[in-house]
Amino acid sequence: MQRLLIVLLAAVDAVVAAAIGLAALLAPLTVIWAVAFGTRADWGALWPATATLWQFGHGVPLAVSLPDALVRSTGLDPSAARFALSVTPLLLLGFTAIFAARSGRRAALAGSWPAGVIGGTVVFAAISTLTALTGGLGVLRAPLWAAMLFPPLVFLCGALAGAVATAWGEGDGGIVDRVQDALDRRPDWAPVPGDIVRGAAAAVVGVVGAAGLAVAVAALVRGGQTVALFEVLRADGLGVVVIGLAQLAYLPTLVAWAVAWIAGPGFAIGAGTAVSPAGTALGVVPSVPLLGLVPDSTSPWLLIVVLVPIAAGAFAGWLIRSRQVSAGAEASFGARAATAVGIAVLSGGAGALLAALSRGSLGPGRLAVAGPEPGPVALALGLEVLVGAGILLLAPRRRGLFGEEGFDDAEDVLRSERV
Repeated sequence: MQRLLIVLLAAVDAVVAAAIGLAALLAPLTVIWAVAFGTRADWGALWPATATLWQFGHGVPLAVSLPDALVRSTGLDPSAARFALSVTPLLLLGFTAIFAARSGRRAALAGSWPAGVIGGTVVFAAISTLTALTGGLGVLRAPLWAAMLFPPLVFLCGALAGAVATAWGEGDGGIVDRVQDALDRRPDWAPVPGDIVRGAAAAVVGVVGAAGLAVAVAALVRGGQTVALFEVLRADGLGVVVIGLAQLAYLPTLVAWAVAWIAGPGFAIGAGTAVSPAGTALGVVPSVPLLGLVPDSTSPWLLIVVLVPIAAGAFAGWLIRSRQVSAGAEASFGARAATAVGIAVLSGGAGALLAALSRGSLGPGRLAVAGPEPGPVALALGLEVLVGAGILLLAPRRRGLFGEEGFDDAEDVLRSERV
């Protein structure tokens, strides 16, 4: 396929991704504007509001400045009238990254993924720049540089991941093939990079799936608290819809917090607070219905959840080891050890990324600290996955565990290594 056509298709993908995200915000905002303000609606503020929320959904922090008249009428502390809002609702960011990965995969299959990735990112950056220059409200302000940089960075990372993953499996006749040719000079180590990525993907999917299940269980167990917080807000029908949509956008963020909780370090909802399997110490929690899912206290028995990342690592190790045995090309002990370490490093990095994306400020004062700490999450998750993956990748083979053929004892394993 001609390179120009690949670039054009990638550009179309970027336009569609941005348009869907903006439309998903603009449509409900239009209804809200019409119902809330009627004939007095300031329609000129609709687009700036949409653009600002779109930027916020891609990780751009917002500076909130409440009007002085509102502060006086509500009796708010003037020091709380200005604060940062930077805990990202990850639903929109995740959509853009997945759509970009699809675009990168298509470019790789077409035979020129660098052109597709660059072309799509440039177009997405142009759209992001346009929204940054035309958006902005008096109450919500985003730094111009962040509004221009963060959305295309999300698209670039997604497109690059999709393109490289596809090129690694299908070939690209370019840089990825050259890397594989270099690895082929060491046959025993050639499969290691691919095995690391596959194993880490399996481990991360397992942990994130368990985190999603934990959120679902919390919704069933603590649904009453969520409803009670809704009632405390005394919102009308329109308010319930607005709050519901906002919480839907924050569900992936809550799953990221649950990942940190399962890993062990947990997360905070305000300075000096902690929510972890080892214990919960909360102060006054904002009256946000979604936060009703956060437990008021925990039992020491919940520390058993740290076995989930270990089990995910064990599954990843079994998956890679079984694949090697089925292919009749089991790697050496050193290569398998490197694979286990690589899986742990990538899994810890994924945990740190989720923590960084879901951490920030929820409001003034003590709420300026919310979410998990990336460092502890990365360390805990990486070590737990390493334990599980190491056991299955480095253990002596037993008949039927990894394939139809196996060694009956450790002596046979040592004999095979010498050969």
